[in-house]
Amino acid sequence: MKILAIESSCDETAAAVVEDGRTVLSNVVATQIEKHKIFGGVVPEIASRLHTENISAVTEKALLDADCTLADIDAIAVTYAPGLIGALLVGVGYAKGLALATGKPLIPVHHLRSHIAANYITHKELKPPFMCLTVSGGNTLLCRVNDYTDFEVVGRTRDDAAGEAMDKAARTLGLPYPGGVNLDKVSKNGDNKKYAFPRPRVDGCPLDFSFSGLKTSVINLVHNAQQKGEELNIADVGASFINAVVNSLTENTVKAMEQYGESTLVLAGGVSANSVLRARMENEAKTHGWKLYLPDLSLCGDNAAMVGAQGYYEFLKGNVAQMSLNAKATVDIAEKTSIC
Repeated sequence: MKILAIESSCDETAAAVVEDGRTVLSNVVATQIEKHKIFGGVVPEIASRLHTENISAVTEKALLDADCTLADIDAIAVTYAPGLIGALLVGVGYAKGLALATGKPLIPVHHLRSHIAANYITHKELKPPFMCLTVSGGNTLLCRVNDYTDFEVVGRTRDDAAGEAMDKAARTLGLPYPGGVNLDKVSKNGDNKKYAFPRPRVDGCPLDFSFSGLKTSVINLVHNAQQKGEELNIADVGASFINAVVNSLTENTVKAMEQYGESTLVLAGGVSANSVLRARMENEAKTHGWKLYLPDLSLCGDNAAMVGAQGYYEFLKGNVAQMSLNAKATVDIAEKTSIC
């Protein structure tokens, strides 16, 4: 089964053709990084306009690279939630138009589910059940993946996402957008114990995360140094901050794995590309005897191949949308896929 997939939840316009949920025939991404860099972050209105400009060309390129026409496509999958509402609407509207014009089934795909599905492409043998830590700029959660479309959230952030905290820390340190990636780069040789940052915890909910206080602490550190005329070592600050974030992610993940008796751990989302997080999880997996699956670095960020992968399993489950499908800024990963 060949699925044409479309992704436009944030600042990447993407289209891909995926066969049977595991084989990528094409994967095209039009990035908007240079357009948003001058603002230090994603500007939703600009993102929506750029999606509108790029989506047709990206889709045509995906079909061309896959040596396909729309006649060869069996279904059309699209990210409908969560994300920037204006950006999502571009992809959903375009996918609905294609589905209506061709008579192909329309498959609504949850963005975080598709991030997890990126691992099905990287690791052909991976099958549920497993525990997954999904970490991105907008979301941080621990969930048990009981089946391809059956998700149980066991821990989530109560405020900021880990990726958002890293982006803000990078911006405060004067690093260019995208912040998380550049923070990782400049911190490679930094001393991760030079600066003491708090280890946030949520009382009564040991598997939940909180990163707002951690984000505030690095902002205060930088501002206080500026007021005193002191110079901070950016590599050391970055390394210490990343260490604090990764410690929080690792601690809760270990607790979840032990509490639920899981032996397979999967990482997903844009922050799963962070070198410190990957190394720490590899070490924990070795220590505890877990099987660890990490997405290929090329599939950590937003792309349409992962949408096509999850779309395949949504289709098998019968999750097909009507033309009334609408974009949604927030939808829980465990919520039954919306068909209206």
